[in-house]
Amino acid sequence: MAVLDFAGRLVGVDQPVYIIAEIGQNHQGCLQTAMLMIEEAARAGVDCVKFQKSTLREKYSPSVLARRYDSPNSFGSTYGAHKAFLELTEDDYRALQKKARDCGVQMTASAMDQTALDFLESLEVPFIKIGSGDSNNMRLIGKAAKTGIPLVISTGMSNMETVERIYSLVSNSFGMLQCTSAYPTRPSQVNLNVIDAYRQRFPRAVIGFSGHEESFIATLGAVAKGAKIIERHFTLDKSLKGSDHKCSLDPVEMRTMIEQIRVLEKCLGSSAKTFLDCERPCFDKLGKSIVASRNIRSGTKIAEVDLQVKVAEPHGWNPLEEDSLLKRIATRDIMEGESIVADCVT
Repeated sequence: MAVLDFAGRLVGVDQPVYIIAEIGQNHQGCLQTAMLMIEEAARAGVDCVKFQKSTLREKYSPSVLARRYDSPNSFGSTYGAHKAFLELTEDDYRALQKKARDCGVQMTASAMDQTALDFLESLEVPFIKIGSGDSNNMRLIGKAAKTGIPLVISTGMSNMETVERIYSLVSNSFGMLQCTSAYPTRPSQVNLNVIDAYRQRFPRAVIGFSGHEESFIATLGAVAKGAKIIERHFTLDKSLKGSDHKCSLDPVEMRTMIEQIRVLEKCLGSSAKTFLDCERPCFDKLGKSIVASRNIRSGTKIAEVDLQVKVAEPHGWNPLEEDSLLKRIATRDIMEGESIVADCVT
């Protein structure tokens, strides 16, 4: 079973769920806001904060950058100006990495192009994220795999054939996240059962979930299905400009979700079914035993008609072992309703 090493933090089987606050570009292009978001995410209990790193002329064609962007979410008159407004500098990223370290959380980013990938490699991030937008970009995924840094790959906008190609391309263990790239994602579009399929088909991958829902019910369901990496978008204010804010969790929601995940992890417990010590008081009060259904004289060969199963004091013969009691001989008189105990028979 797969386990990843994110700069000393193990992620995978028998490890706690690893929780990523996807800040993305919800900082609105402001370094100070990004710093504050790291603080709030750390207080909420996340393991990692994540951003998105792009080199605009490498990621977008000239026509896309030049396209007019008349939208309530726009920070510029063209799409290029809008994206440039939101992009943080390399020095900003170094400052954010230090901030995250000071807050006790890891920091990384999605590599949106080769130049961004090279920069993140130079930062020695704990893992490199490949977003759903690049799930068909085998060039970028292949180059990212050669860095030796663990990868986490979202699989929105993909079918199983594409996911199988990703799995074949990345020879080492990596994180594979079920994701639906709709903002927000409706419950009927989440498809948590894909997690089961991924766990069965891709044993070398650590399976997780990247959600864009307006609540975190689906996220809890993903954890219950075995997701070991959780990524949720994070915002300080859902009313801010930008399409991501509405499907992001605010600090209170993020904290509540994480608290519930940690409780859920305890609830999942072990796959071994055993009689637990905590069940003993209930068994002592209500556990069933075999009792005499009628008076049984000493020397009688015990027959099924002589026995009943009841709550009794003291506890007697286990009903599961009734067959081993039949045809034994009563060593003394046994009264109707009396528990059948070891010294009653031979």
